Amino acid sequence: MSLRLELINTGTELLLGKTLNTHLGFIADSLFPLGIRIARQLCVPDGAVIGEALRETFGRADVVLVTGGLGPTSDDITRELVAELLGRPLHRNEAIVAGLQAFFAKRGRPLQPENLRQADVPEGAEVLENPFGTAPGLYVPGTADTPHIFLLPGPPRELRPMIPADVLPRLRAILGDSGAVPETMRQVRLFGVGESEVANRLEAGLAALAGLEYGYCARPGEVELRFIGSESALDAAVALAKSTFPVELFAEEDISLSQAVVALLAERNQTLASAESCTGGLIASRITDVSGSSVVFHRGIVSYANEAKVELLGVRAEDLAEFGAVSEPVARQMAEGALWRANADHAVAVTGIAGPTGGSGEKPVGTVFLGLASARGSTVVEKHFYPTDRLTFKSMIALRAIDLVRRRLMGHV
Repeated sequence: MSLRLELINTGTELLLGKTLNTHLGFIADSLFPLGIRIARQLCVPDGAVIGEALRETFGRADVVLVTGGLGPTSDDITRELVAELLGRPLHRNEAIVAGLQAFFAKRGRPLQPENLRQADVPEGAEVLENPFGTAPGLYVPGTADTPHIFLLPGPPRELRPMIPADVLPRLRAILGDSGAVPETMRQVRLFGVGESEVANRLEAGLAALAGLEYGYCARPGEVELRFIGSESALDAAVALAKSTFPVELFAEEDISLSQAVVALLAERNQTLASAESCTGGLIASRITDVSGSSVVFHRGIVSYANEAKVELLGVRAEDLAEFGAVSEPVARQMAEGALWRANADHAVAVTGIAGPTGGSGEKPVGTVFLGLASARGSTVVEKHFYPTDRLTFKSMIALRAIDLVRRRLMGHV
C-alpha cells in the first residue's frame, strides 16, 4: 500500500518572509523511513484560504497534514474551517479545558476566554496532546470521501515532538501490515566541482543502474548527490561517484565540509590554525561551528591590516611593499607564520580582494591566494578568482580554504 500525503503550512508570517518555514524538511525527513514522501506542499496565509486549500486535496490525497492556525486569536481558524468543511459540529472538550486551566494556573496567569476556543474539537476527531503549548493537535480519521486529516500546531517546538509521538504511529496503522516499502537513501557530497560537470560525468553510469533514483542539489561550491534504491544499487552508485571524483568527494553522509575536516583532524590526532585577511575570521567560525572542534582547532588569527600581518605572523614588510598583501609570497608567509606561532600540525591562510572596491588591472576584485603550511609537509599556495559579491566571496573562500586542508589530510596536495 502506498499513501499520497500532502502538507499544508498555514500562516501569513511565513509568506511575509519574517518567519522561516522549517516544517517541510523536518516532516519529510520523519516520513521517509516509513516509505512515505510528501507528494505536494502548499503554504497559505491565515484565513478562509486554508479551507480552500484543504478542499482541493479531497479525492487526490490519502493523508493531509495541516500546520498552524490552532491558537487562541481571531486569525486562528483552522479547526473551525475543517469542521465546516467536513460538516461536523464543534464540541468543547472538558479535558482540554482542564488542561488549559492547569497550564495558566501553574504560571500564575488568568485563563482568557479566547483560549477556550482551543478546547473546541470537531465531532469524531481525536485529540493529540501538546505538552509544550496550549493548542492540542487533532486527528480526523478519513472516510470514503475525505482524507485522513492531521491538524498540528505551528510553533516548531510544539509540532516536532508530535510527529513521532502521534502522527507516525497513526500513519503506520493506516498503512497496515502491507504498508509502504521503506526506502533507503544515501548521499555523497562533493566540493570544488560544478553541478553540470558532475551530471556530465556521472549521468550515463547512474542511469544504467537498475532500480536507482538519483538527483542533484547544488550549493555554493558544492554538489550533493542523492541516491534512493536497493542496497546493491546504492553501493554501485556511491562507488561510481567515488571513482569518478576521488578528490572532490568529501562525505558519504549528510555532514558539512567543516565537519568532515574536523573528523579527519581528530582521526589523525592533528591540529589546525588559521590566518585570515579577506575572510575576517570566517574560516575559524566555520570550523568552530562543529562540536568537538576545540580538540583540533588551535587558534585563528585575523590579520586584516598589513601591520597585523607583520606583527602577528612575521610577514616581511619588504615583501608586502614589493608584491602587495594579495600575493603568493604573503599567503605563504601568513600560513607559515601561523603554523610557527600556534605550534600546530597545519595552518591555512587567505589573503584576497573581496570588493567591490580595491581591485586593479593586475589584481581584479575576486583575486585570492590560499596558503597551507604543515609541520610535516611543504607549503602550498593556490591562486583563485571569484568575481562575485563581497559576502559570497568570503563564504566561498572560507570553504575553499577548509577544503585545501581536507585535501592535504587526504594526501591530494
